[in-house]
Amino acid sequence: MIILASGSPRRRELLQTAGVNFKVCAAQGDEVLDPSLHPADAAVEIARQKAAEVAEKYPRDCVIGADTIVVVDDLILGKPKDKNDAANMLALLSGREHTVYTGVCIINDGDENCFAEATQVEFYPLTPEEITAYVESGEPMDKAGAYGIQGIGCVLVKGIKGDFFNVMGFPVARVLRAIR
Repeated sequence: MIILASGSPRRRELLQTAGVNFKVCAAQGDEVLDPSLHPADAAVEIARQKAAEVAEKYPRDCVIGADTIVVVDDLILGKPKDKNDAANMLALLSGREHTVYTGVCIINDGDENCFAEATQVEFYPLTPEEITAYVESGEPMDKAGAYGIQGIGCVLVKGIKGDFFNVMGFPVARVLRAIR
């Protein structure tokens, strides 16, 4: 059985779209980010924490943990704390390129396979009015970097280099290949 150690609706949707039979058991522990790690390694470590927590309950199953972070100027942008934080993140990303890292940890019958996927994303320059309108939509509030490429946030994105689904928070093709 495949167990997704995440409550993310986007990760669930991507696995369902790929035709995977799985169960959700979201990790409940606090995410502990080690600021001394490279951002890709930090995302992998949080994914490992999630997968390890859930693997304790399902030791014979294939458990997938994932964590997505956005990085610009060596600054890690997680989920915004409030609307002001979201607006500040979007202003920082405006007209610039940033990197989205998704760390993945697959624990299958005790064996760990962990990796990070990186995707470059470039934003159009954003006006203060565009930022305010997007923040007021509510969409940025539960997303790393304060935007969702699969939603209204698609209008902010000028282009990407890499896996589109990684920007949504789950490099589904690479994960499924790793499970095989």
